[in-house]
Amino acid sequence: MKRRTLLITLGLGSAAAATAAAHAVRGGEEVPEVRDAMPGAAPSRQDRMKVKTVAFWTGIFMKSWDYAYSNATPLSRSLDSQDHYDLAYDVDGCVAMFRATGERRFLDRALTFVENVVAGAKPSSSLPDSRYRDKYQGWESRKSGEGGDEVPLYESYLWRYATALLVAIHDNPGIFADRGYRQRYDRLLNFAEVQIFEKWYSRGADDTIYRDRTHMASHWALIALHLARLTGDQGRRARYITVADTISSRLHAQLRRNPAEPTAYFWSDVWGSAKRPGQDVGHGNGVIAYVVEARDLGKGWTDADMAAFSALLTKVIWPGGTTYRAYLDGTGSDNGWFADGFVKLGRYDPAVQLRLEKHQVVNDQFAANMALNARILRS
Repeated sequence: MKRRTLLITLGLGSAAAATAAAHAVRGGEEVPEVRDAMPGAAPSRQDRMKVKTVAFWTGIFMKSWDYAYSNATPLSRSLDSQDHYDLAYDVDGCVAMFRATGERRFLDRALTFVENVVAGAKPSSSLPDSRYRDKYQGWESRKSGEGGDEVPLYESYLWRYATALLVAIHDNPGIFADRGYRQRYDRLLNFAEVQIFEKWYSRGADDTIYRDRTHMASHWALIALHLARLTGDQGRRARYITVADTISSRLHAQLRRNPAEPTAYFWSDVWGSAKRPGQDVGHGNGVIAYVVEARDLGKGWTDADMAAFSALLTKVIWPGGTTYRAYLDGTGSDNGWFADGFVKLGRYDPAVQLRLEKHQVVNDQFAANMALNARILRS
């Protein structure tokens, strides 16, 4: 599934492609070690100041402000969890804008969306076609042939960003000290810990958390990473860390030197496989969304890793112009949708950010993450 799209045509300047380091020994293939490599020289302040400003990207984001509200509000009030999957993009966009600007209007909207979702949760025991019917709360889905069951993918897709919202509140001293925001934060954190993570973990972690595809497991790794940062319960924290570390280790083991570009990463979405064409780009966004946040929190990913993922974006997936590849080996053709993951790589290198400024497939989530990238690069 891919995001509903409100495209904004941009006439943006040209820029150099990203630089990248070489790669680790993967699957017995002898290649230079990327994870221990020294990253290149840090970009100069002059280079970082070349990127477009937070204000520029805020202006782009605000062009769809009213449309996004009218589209996302019914999704947040829906009792079908597939709609929450689609809502995830709006929550991510608002959280990124809040982190970029500090403006409470973006925080308030994200909070309202997530609180609407929580208000619609029902006891699993009351959902007639759920396979679980246990003590936890959740939502059924009758779309896409789910037949009224509870679906871990749909919930994890939203709650990786709902928990990112909680991290953004926690890490903003003024907001966290505000009694009203703190009460809302506490309620949502308790819900996330019990009705999202504990619920699905208790229903069988091998099937519902670790999953059989890299991108689906990455959603849970991101949730676990966030909850480990926020929880006050040491037992829960230990479990979250175990989940995040286990998935992170499995992702590292998946990485190979890209057959189309030796400085770029390649992986298959199937655990233990290195078969081409590898992960499709659309779902690969989910992996990148996790590794970027893990890198920023210093949890197992390096600058060299980010350079290798950036080379994948700029040299393989998007070799230039309006040519977009469908798979990570550079084959196939796609629509250039990077808003949910690959766009976030711009925060590490102004050359990548400048390249992304040329991208034409722009929606509000893309603009919001470009604003956050600019905030990080220019600060």
